[in-house]
Amino acid sequence: MRPAGRAETDSLYFDYPKFNAPGIDPTDTGQTTAPVAIVGAGPIGMTAALSLAEQGVRSVVFDAKDTFNDGSRAICVARPSFYILEQIKAVTPFLEKALGWTTGRSFYQGQQILEFHMHDSDDEKYRPMYNIQQQYIEQFLWDAVAAHPLIETRWQSEVTGVADLANGVRLTVRDPNLEYDFSADWVLACDGARSAMRKMRGLRLQGENFEGRYVIADIQMQHDYPTIRRALFDPACRPGGTVLIHKQPEDIWRIDYQLTDDESTEDALREDEVRASVAAVLKDLEYHGTWELEWWSVYSANTLALDDYRDGRVFFAGDSAHIVPIFGVRGLNSGLADAANIGWKLGWVVTGKADAALLDSYTPERRGATLDVFANASKSARFMTPNTFGWTLMRDAALSLALDHEFSGELANPRQFTAFTYAESPAVLPDDPAFETGPGAGAVLPELHAEGGYLSEALGAGFTVLCFSAEVADALKDVHAHAGLHVAQFSADGVVATKLGANAMSAYLVRPDMYVGARWHTADVDQIRNGFNTLTFQKGAKP
Repeated sequence: MRPAGRAETDSLYFDYPKFNAPGIDPTDTGQTTAPVAIVGAGPIGMTAALSLAEQGVRSVVFDAKDTFNDGSRAICVARPSFYILEQIKAVTPFLEKALGWTTGRSFYQGQQILEFHMHDSDDEKYRPMYNIQQQYIEQFLWDAVAAHPLIETRWQSEVTGVADLANGVRLTVRDPNLEYDFSADWVLACDGARSAMRKMRGLRLQGENFEGRYVIADIQMQHDYPTIRRALFDPACRPGGTVLIHKQPEDIWRIDYQLTDDESTEDALREDEVRASVAAVLKDLEYHGTWELEWWSVYSANTLALDDYRDGRVFFAGDSAHIVPIFGVRGLNSGLADAANIGWKLGWVVTGKADAALLDSYTPERRGATLDVFANASKSARFMTPNTFGWTLMRDAALSLALDHEFSGELANPRQFTAFTYAESPAVLPDDPAFETGPGAGAVLPELHAEGGYLSEALGAGFTVLCFSAEVADALKDVHAHAGLHVAQFSADGVVATKLGANAMSAYLVRPDMYVGARWHTADVDQIRNGFNTLTFQKGAKP
């Protein structure tokens, strides 16, 4: 919502583009077919399109809107997501605009009870977290999408029907000029929490609804407080409630404040109520300068997911597949991981580099990640918005104890988003127990300064074999002939080998998404070749 007298996209700091409807000739099969159709041109849909394009796969993206989403919405982008943005060649403007941060502070009744620091070091290429408004997220992704010859985006194009074909899916699309059928081999449903695709497929999210409601208010003010996430528990401005505060680019501050049970959502969303609530928060922060109200909305914390993220040739990603509480900034980051995961896998299948069986690993990996998010986010949600008298009693007791005992303050740690380990995935081989250290199979490859740069920069566009001697590298020359398989050699006594627990005869097989697909403490060429074939479900793989 915007203040009275301002249009829905009349922002204080961002100019919303307006996209025209496409001019489609329904008799031209070149305009009514594609290998992949993507429903939803938000951050998830655009990331999926760019991931597919990196694999050389053409896609058409449909969105019923004529511009980007309004308001800040998702604002915190985690370190793993920046690697995704790098892989799809969209990271540069994010680094130029976003505000990196490492620290959070929690307060109870005005007294600081916790200061947490997320992992960061000189070995890390990116900061643990970045704040940036969703408008910029969509703008920067759109700039990359619009420049890519393999991606076509059709705005003002609503998908109103979906039907299965023998070897594909037929969508019914309606724009301001006509209604037509569009056929694709595969479809990615990235159309958000109110997913029309999900409803048309007869699917429902299952899970738990939390009772806590929060108002999001974006304001513009010049305030010199650093980019530190602040959480206020039982502050004077919202007795018994919780307030979250984040700094964003362009002097925009995001304030989330909890509503009490006796506050109706309708009344809380009135402009005068929002202004009064924001003013009370700023008074608590001892800010007495001027500010302007930019935008506001309301949300509640839920843990909901589909039972299966695949329905035939339709895959669900982001909020169309799952809805998670914002605490720990898991929503957008989980969705970007979904898009990257199905993007590289579908790209390999469409281009013939992997068997279609690879796609069966999408749900186990990404729904497994969702359930892990639920386990952590539910703890945070119950602490931020206790949904029973018992939880409220325990939360308040912990906060009160934290005034005098440091250990109790750790209970207010939001447990920020981290990459999930795919140890049980069908696209990961059993780990080699001979390793004593290093990332196991199914874990994401850690970053570190390697010989000549960062370790991530040594990875190829497809699968990468990391080896630690010329002997193993030379033996891998014929394996390197496989399409999409890159070999990177490091010293057996260097920092990479030490960090990975490797010796001269060890090898790591890293997937396109930087996850360790397999590792061997003592490797041979046949193992590596067979491991590559197994992870891509190609013929000739041996169990």
